[in-house]
Amino acid sequence: MFRFAIPAALTSLALLGSCAGPVEVIPTPARPVPVPAPTPSPTPAPSTPQLTGEWRDWPLTPGSWVYRQDGRGSIALYGRTGADADFTVRCDRERQRIYLSRRGETPAQMTVRTSSTLRGFDLLPAGTGYGAAELGVRDSLIDAIGYSRGKFVVQSPGVAPLVLPAHSEILRVAEDCR
Repeated sequence: MFRFAIPAALTSLALLGSCAGPVEVIPTPARPVPVPAPTPSPTPAPSTPQLTGEWRDWPLTPGSWVYRQDGRGSIALYGRTGADADFTVRCDRERQRIYLSRRGETPAQMTVRTSSTLRGFDLLPAGTGYGAAELGVRDSLIDAIGYSRGKFVVQSPGVAPLVLPAHSEILRVAEDCR
């Protein structure tokens, strides 16, 4: 009789154990590992683009020419719409002078390169962030700029070169003064 009792008891226990649902083991949550916050990379400072090769192949500085008249004479401004002009050609009728001005961190020198002329200037301060070269109304550089083959270049140490299209506004300002 004991022969059947032990196996029957074991079978009963096995059947009772199978009636209970599976044992759910709840894992202990792992401690969070601190993740360092990403360090933002510094924004590179704008640098003066290094244009290489023949200047006639350099891309034009973004912007366009605008002509205006005012109480002193007339002015041609080159730059982007809604921003300060990068370069100006101004006629001062009373003084009979033409001023070439470029924007930059108050540049002290400027070189103007056309298809026929290369000339350097020491600049006079011409307002906040501008330097200007003073020319006579009949200076041949004005005509060289106006008739340059498609473009001319204005360079100053420490600031990006300006590659500007030769345009009728330049000669119009000169004619207003002559």
